[in-house]
Amino acid sequence: MWYVSTRGMAPRVDFEGALFSGYAPDGGLYMPEELPQLDRETLRQWSTLSYPDLVKELCALFIGPQLISRDDLTGLVDRAFSRFRHKEVVHLSRLRNGLNVLELWHGVTYAFKDLSLGCTAQFLQRFLEKRKQRVTVVGRLPPSSHPGTSGDTGSAAIESVHGAKNVDIIVLLPKGHCTRIQELQMTTVLRENVHVFGVEGNSDELDEPIKAVFADVAFVKMHNLMSLNSINWSRVLVQMAHHFFAYFRCAPSLDTDPLPAVEVVVPTGAAGNLAAGCIAQKMGLPIHLAVVVNCNDIIHRTVQRGDFSLSGAVKPTLASAMDIQVPYNMERIFWLLSGSDSQGTRALMEQFERTQSVSLPEELHSKLSEAVASESVSDETITQTMSRCWEENRYLLCPHSAVAVSYHYQQTDRQQPSPPRCCLAPASAAKFPEAVLAAGLTPETPPEILALERKEARCVAMRKGDDWTLMLRDTIESLSRQRVISS
Repeated sequence: MWYVSTRGMAPRVDFEGALFSGYAPDGGLYMPEELPQLDRETLRQWSTLSYPDLVKELCALFIGPQLISRDDLTGLVDRAFSRFRHKEVVHLSRLRNGLNVLELWHGVTYAFKDLSLGCTAQFLQRFLEKRKQRVTVVGRLPPSSHPGTSGDTGSAAIESVHGAKNVDIIVLLPKGHCTRIQELQMTTVLRENVHVFGVEGNSDELDEPIKAVFADVAFVKMHNLMSLNSINWSRVLVQMAHHFFAYFRCAPSLDTDPLPAVEVVVPTGAAGNLAAGCIAQKMGLPIHLAVVVNCNDIIHRTVQRGDFSLSGAVKPTLASAMDIQVPYNMERIFWLLSGSDSQGTRALMEQFERTQSVSLPEELHSKLSEAVASESVSDETITQTMSRCWEENRYLLCPHSAVAVSYHYQQTDRQQPSPPRCCLAPASAAKFPEAVLAAGLTPETPPEILALERKEARCVAMRKGDDWTLMLRDTIESLSRQRVISS
């Protein structure tokens, strides 16, 4: 399997190259050169598989046995999911009035990122052992999105690599911009290869030292720096399994011709789960996609009007992990729906980077609106949805999951005919007690989260007036020197 850049100006790479690269050299994102097409018999065979086994089947297709043998792949995926609390890893809760909630949050940090980051970290360590290399992962999101790290990305990345002998991880934690639980999940992992900085600054200020470090190409290469955010193809690959699992658990029967449809509702910020769903569609999975966002609504405006443009500053919401201005995985979707038109995608994204505003070509917008339905919801709708779900089911939703479930309630209240529907639930309500209280409900805190308050917490302060770029570079250089000494 070969991977090409969405902008068409970079050499193609294999899975290992895409894993280590993040962005392609031309600024694009890696996508498979060709998508496997799944016939009816393959879908029938996969329909009885567990979630981990679906991940293995998909990864086998997109990695290839010449890079990772099937036996090794099985071991890596099993290891990635070994600490999940639920025996199924991912669990479908069937609630009243056709509400299906796919719980993606049974990992260590109670968020969906444990799924993709756990596997990605295993693949990374496998290739590093082969290369006899060590890397430093810097917790970073692309410019114009959330800088540093969101609370769930940082904690899941730390959990996925802590204690790894060939990976150091540096996370910049925006003090005051994560929940208390998210902060503790990052600062209480006291391992030699984990380095957390608590930064006193706003989002733009926090982004500056990370941008400066990654802009120094020679420095990045010298110190083997990389990122594990959702631009990384490996994460999108694993997230495809969410859609297959949702389909197989919610489809009434696979004995009809054509196969029945299932609507998958995706709450999103950076559009990684949405890109995964669009790829699954293109491979032959008969799903309808509905994407739902909070009031940071660039994806909704793009689907409805072809308006891919920034709209002032990011607005803080209860669904904080979705407070994103630039949904960078939309570039993958534009490329996919345009028939792999790299030249058109490059022109589109370069115009957006120059002007922060672009109107999709009419044909591309038509294909996008055919492939995906969309909605945008307010904080008021989020809390009302959380309250309603509790009243009807005694089931607590996190605010991000409520974004998806609000779409289900909207459609059922309108009595719209639809196929079976599955709402992706990216995080546990236990991580967002403030939002639960805002909905007039009582938070439920698992013992593992209560125990965080009793653990020692540690992070290095980056204060106003400090040279943050110098501190970050010094830390990276120190880690490199330690590698030389230990070798």
